[in-house]
Amino acid sequence: MVLTPASETELSDMVALAEGPLRIMGGGTRPVGRPVEGTPLSVAGLSGIELYEPGALTVVAGAGTPLAEVERVLAAENQRLPFEPVDFRKLLGRQGDPTIGGVVATNASGPRRIQAGACRDSLIGVRFVDGAGTRLKNGGRVMKNVTGYDLVKLMAGSYGTLGILSEVSFKVLPAPAAQACVSVAGLTPAQAVEAMAAALGSPFEVSGAAHLPNAEGGPLTALRLEGFADSVRYRSERLVDALRGFGAADVETDGAQVAALWRQIRDVEVFAGRPGDVWRLSVKPSDGAEIAARCGGQVMLDWGGGLIWALVPEGTDLRARLGRFEGHATLIRASAATRAEIPVFQPEPEPLARLSQGLREKFDPRGILNPGLMG
Repeated sequence: MVLTPASETELSDMVALAEGPLRIMGGGTRPVGRPVEGTPLSVAGLSGIELYEPGALTVVAGAGTPLAEVERVLAAENQRLPFEPVDFRKLLGRQGDPTIGGVVATNASGPRRIQAGACRDSLIGVRFVDGAGTRLKNGGRVMKNVTGYDLVKLMAGSYGTLGILSEVSFKVLPAPAAQACVSVAGLTPAQAVEAMAAALGSPFEVSGAAHLPNAEGGPLTALRLEGFADSVRYRSERLVDALRGFGAADVETDGAQVAALWRQIRDVEVFAGRPGDVWRLSVKPSDGAEIAARCGGQVMLDWGGGLIWALVPEGTDLRARLGRFEGHATLIRASAATRAEIPVFQPEPEPLARLSQGLREKFDPRGILNPGLMG
C-alpha cells in the first residue's frame, strides 16, 4: 500500500502515526541511494502552483508538482529556474514525471550551476514535515523574506532524510532571448580543461562549459553563451578569437540545436541505455583531467572540469580504484545489489558524520524517513 496524502495536514498525521520506516517518493524518477525498505509514501498529491508573481520573480509550488508544470508556467512569462534542473529518466531508464520536491531533495543542478549556482541557491523557502509529524516552515515566499536561510539550504540535497517537503519557494530569472555554442574539436581532456578555464575566466559570461571525449566525430569541447541576440553574437565572436590558441572554433547559433546539445549534456544522455555503472564526481576543475584519466572507462566533463561523469563496468568500486583524491564521488546508476554493497555517497569524515547523525536524530528521532538511504 502506498500512502498518498492530499494535504500537509494529512502528511503530518500519516508520519505521526507511522509504525515503521517510510520510503519517501516524488515522481519515482531518481532512485539514487541505498535501497530503502519501508512503506511507500508519495507526495504526488501535494501538487499545484500556489503562488506565482512574475514581477517579483518568485514561484511557490507544492512539492509533488511535476517539474514540467512549473517550467511550463514560467515559460509562459518568459522566465525559468536559474539552475537548470537535470532530468535523469533516460540515464536511469525510468518513467514518470520528476517533481519539484524531488529536484530540491536531490539538489538537482545542471550545467548552468557554474554561473547561476545550485538548486539550493535559488531556493528561498520550504515547508516540510519532520520525522515526528511536526509541520515546519523556513524562509519565505518572496526574496526579501529569507529568515532561516541556512535551514532552507539544509533541506536541499537531504534526500528526504530530514523531513518530507510539502511546499517549496524559488526565485526565478528571465529566460534569455538568444543562445549560442562555441565549440572546439579534437582537444585532449587536459587541453579542454585549460580552454574551459580560459573561457570561464574571460569577460564573455559563459553559462556552460563541458567536454565530451567520445562525441560523434571525436572529442568536443562546448561553451555556451546566453543573453540578448546582439550581445551573444558579439561575445561569441570575441570568444572564438580568445580560443585561437586551442584550435579553430565553430559557432552554432541555432537556438534549437544549442538547446538540444545542452539538454543532452545536462541529462548525461551519452551514457543512457549503455551497460555499466555511472558515477558522478565533484572535484577541483584543475584536477578534472587527471582524475578523469584515473577513472578508466568513459567520461564526460562538465562545470569546466569540476564535474566528472564516469561510465565503468558494473560493480566497480570507483573510490577504491581512484584512491585518495580531493572531492567526492556519488554512485548514480547501479543495480540494487551494488548500491547495497558500495556506499552510494562519499563517506564523511568523522566530525562531519557526527554532525550529520546529530541532525538526523533532531529532525527524525525515530529514524523512519528513508532510513539508510544516505548511510
